[in-house]
Amino acid sequence: MFRDRGHAGFSLAKQLNAYRADPNTVILALPRGGVAVGYEISRTLHLPLDVFITRKLSTPENPEYAIGAVSETGAIYLNPEAVDAFQLSHDDLEGLIQAQRREIARRQTLYRQGRPVPALTDRRVILVDDGIATGSTFFATIEAVTELSPRRLIAAIPVGPRETLTRVKSLVDELVVLEVPDPFIAVGAAYQDFTQVEDAQVVALLKAAQDTLFQQSAYS
Repeated sequence: MFRDRGHAGFSLAKQLNAYRADPNTVILALPRGGVAVGYEISRTLHLPLDVFITRKLSTPENPEYAIGAVSETGAIYLNPEAVDAFQLSHDDLEGLIQAQRREIARRQTLYRQGRPVPALTDRRVILVDDGIATGSTFFATIEAVTELSPRRLIAAIPVGPRETLTRVKSLVDELVVLEVPDPFIAVGAAYQDFTQVEDAQVVALLKAAQDTLFQQSAYS
């Protein structure tokens, strides 16, 4: 369906054209993959790009299975069924949460040089990822961003399963989604190139988005 994350971002941008160059709109991308999608939206629509860091909670035995997520503002989302299935105690969960908080702190320093989350009060926020499956990370992010009082929260997602997307739609002001495969296999199945995005690429894309926005402003 998509050549790569840039293609997905450009396709989303066409659906988000109403927000082009809006001074009160900001794009928040979930690293790492969401930043590559968000960069293309930022470049196409002349909007600022930043990250919102949320980390999946999973056990070492099942690293791909999300039992929940924790955000950089402290919001925690837990899947009760998964917690029960893995028979996780309070101490087990606390250990997983603390480990991801340390990773969040590392990424804050690397991606934003320690800067806090941008002020979102009364702004329009386009929340972007490269796709969702269980949605744990995205749900935790929605909860955290909502607490920061945006005027409008728009979820922009290239691909995901119908059940998860239905829940996302109920939690945001607007949902823009491109593909809802049935059956849904995995996010990566929607991409010809789903190569993992590395930290260095995230840093480079954030800088490129900032530079591009500056140049666009200078010539407007």
